Amino acid sequence: MSENTSTSAHGLVENGLGVEEPGPDSAVDVGPSDYILVTGGAGYIGSHAVLELLQTGYKVVVVDNLCNSSKESLRRVEKLTGKVVQFHEVDLLDQPSLEGVFASYPISAVLHFAALKAVGESVTHPLRYHRVNSVGTINLLDCMYRHGIWNLVFSSSATVYGEPDRLPLTESAALRATNPYGKTKLYIEEILRDAAMSDSRWRIALLRYFNPAGAHPSGRIGEDPHGAPNNLMPYIVQVAIGRRPHVTVFGSDYSTKDGTGIRDYIHVVDLAKGHIAALEKLVRTPTHGCVPYNLGTGVGYSVLEMISAAEKASQKTIPYVIAPRRKGDVAEVYADPSFANRELGWRAERTLDEMCRDQWAWQSTNPHGYGSE
Repeated sequence: MSENTSTSAHGLVENGLGVEEPGPDSAVDVGPSDYILVTGGAGYIGSHAVLELLQTGYKVVVVDNLCNSSKESLRRVEKLTGKVVQFHEVDLLDQPSLEGVFASYPISAVLHFAALKAVGESVTHPLRYHRVNSVGTINLLDCMYRHGIWNLVFSSSATVYGEPDRLPLTESAALRATNPYGKTKLYIEEILRDAAMSDSRWRIALLRYFNPAGAHPSGRIGEDPHGAPNNLMPYIVQVAIGRRPHVTVFGSDYSTKDGTGIRDYIHVVDLAKGHIAALEKLVRTPTHGCVPYNLGTGVGYSVLEMISAAEKASQKTIPYVIAPRRKGDVAEVYADPSFANRELGWRAERTLDEMCRDQWAWQSTNPHGYGSE
């Protein structure tokens, strides 16, 4: 090392120009006592992943701008686990604040959930979606690069596949997202692939998951969207609890068994466990790169089947009305999860009845979400 360079505590090399870059031995492996940074960790899926991380023995730092989440979710996670979450209200577009978080903890891996995620809203506000999701991710990657952190589990989506040619969907299926939300996930995947191609130290898992549903079996954490839900299951149970008059079913003329759209619904706890399995795969595997995995059950259920299952769980009649199809929606999507089953040692274990039971337990004991107490 030349006399005008120095190494920081994070393994960064200052190159004499005041710019820190990763040193040759700066890659950080993950151990159970390390800090894992979870972006969007106060949200629905993020909070369940934080809980699983803590129960596995990891230390957790969360950054979240709380635009569609609640800090209360993390307080409840702490009560459920008896462990502490380090929380920072930070927007990924605020790179100086994000940099401050990286400088404050020995972070060794990142689970990246933070994003806007409503298909319909993305069609109306595409520029906002591209700015928040894509630019926010680039800011995150810049910070990771500067601090020599190469392990990343990215929250992608089955929407990257668009209208499928054949089902079930495998990871090798064509990628052709049909709406701006899906395109942001697809573009970010491309950015991550480019990063991995440019630097062999990156170890990245792309988790293309299907439709999260359910809640933690304790009923203490679950999905609590600000405003009208964009996902089907929280809308259904809000109707069941009396917060909304009916479910709107978008499209009844698809070429499916009952004319309504079919999706692969996965219990959020199974999904959270999939992130832990992916993280540990990155640690165990000596090869680097960028690998996609489908996280789903391999079974599709229609909108009307989901309403019926929710009626069974809640013992309530759930009214619905039929509306025209939404732009950007596709008729039927379900996963082939065999690659994740084989490579990650993970599989979805919880049934549709368990999803609906846990979703109802959450909503019925928290009728106004995290504002119920």
